[in-house]
Amino acid sequence: MGTTDDVLSQSQVDAALAGLPDWRYRLGGLVSVFKAPTSAAALELVAAVGLAAEQQDHHPDLDWRYNRVFVRYSSHDAGGQVTPRDTAAAAAASEAAARLGATAEPGLHRTVEVGIDTEDPAAISEVWRVALGYRRGSSGDLTDPYGRGPALWFQETSTPNANRLHLDIHRSKAESAPALEKTAATGALMNHDHAPDWVVVTDAQGNRLCLCTEEGHGPELPKA
Repeated sequence: MGTTDDVLSQSQVDAALAGLPDWRYRLGGLVSVFKAPTSAAALELVAAVGLAAEQQDHHPDLDWRYNRVFVRYSSHDAGGQVTPRDTAAAAAASEAAARLGATAEPGLHRTVEVGIDTEDPAAISEVWRVALGYRRGSSGDLTDPYGRGPALWFQETSTPNANRLHLDIHRSKAESAPALEKTAATGALMNHDHAPDWVVVTDAQGNRLCLCTEEGHGPELPKA
């Protein structure tokens, strides 16, 4: 079992990632995607990662999609942060992928959160928690206990936007530039005031989303 004393600092995570080129940091975890030569090879990779997880007693979130395997490691018993167990497990998963001829495509791993503007989070959060079947996090955010749905967080503000809900789409900073360029090319309004932490995108009808990187989390969105 881990403790919060095991949690790696950001500089320690950065140092570890220098030796883990297949992996990126994302919201308290290490993430990657591996593309296998065939769907059967991808399933073998799932089995290999699962076997290592049993041996290490440290289990990732795994998602098998035809010939791609999405993986996320985080130490839930250490507050949902990165510990040495995660970096060791990530290294082992990369080794298993290499043996099976799978290549890393970490840029494909995106994380989506839903943000809600509200003057009083306590007045509404329980409705969302119960309806979604989520659990409450340490910062008041709501998360799917099975890791299937997007997390939900409440942006407390005395001036809620007319569109109270927005999406936060998290990519690593290393892969964010193409997404920003392609989004800008659609004609959306791009607010770079808080880049590279996040860029606020507004469509032609005033709906907003944030393209976020590991530099920032939980953006305070500018008000219209």
